[in-house]
Amino acid sequence: MVNTFTKSVPKSHYVGPGAAQEVVSRTLSVLVDNEPGVLARVIGLFSGRGYNIDSLTVTETEHEMHLSRITIVTRGTPNVIEQIKHQLERLVPVHHVHDLTLEGRSLERELALIKISGRGEKRIEALRLAEIFRASVIDASTEHFVFEITGRTSKIEQFIQIMTELGLVEVARTGIAAIGRGPSSQ
Repeated sequence: MVNTFTKSVPKSHYVGPGAAQEVVSRTLSVLVDNEPGVLARVIGLFSGRGYNIDSLTVTETEHEMHLSRITIVTRGTPNVIEQIKHQLERLVPVHHVHDLTLEGRSLERELALIKISGRGEKRIEALRLAEIFRASVIDASTEHFVFEITGRTSKIEQFIQIMTELGLVEVARTGIAAIGRGPSSQ
């Protein structure tokens, strides 16, 4: 008897061994109606197709028109990114999809709250480094600090790495907020 059953291997949306296209990171700005279920539909599009989201922020930005901006940082081959953009554009509550990475230099910032525990020299060093990174102390006791830092993701990652050696306890991050440069709306 011949076995005709073949195991279905899921197709990856990312580059596999020997593939020619490189994986790129893109920041997408998606303007949507601010109504229940919209975020779930956008996220469902990503999860249903096996796409990954590295960062996600959303809030209402145009109150009178009831519009929200979803900022998504995702990765994939250029073809996958194009698929993501086209599929987002087809969703009913989506008004515009802008690839801020391709449209020119965008302004990107992230906020992080970082709790450090320590005494003595480590405490003094944490305060000194926080000043260099322009992090603000927003809560303190004799045994801990909570720093607030805003900046590019790379700056925040570097600060977290340094603070790990000085008594890092906890980190809370907002994800990236981004907007295009120049006078036009994106």
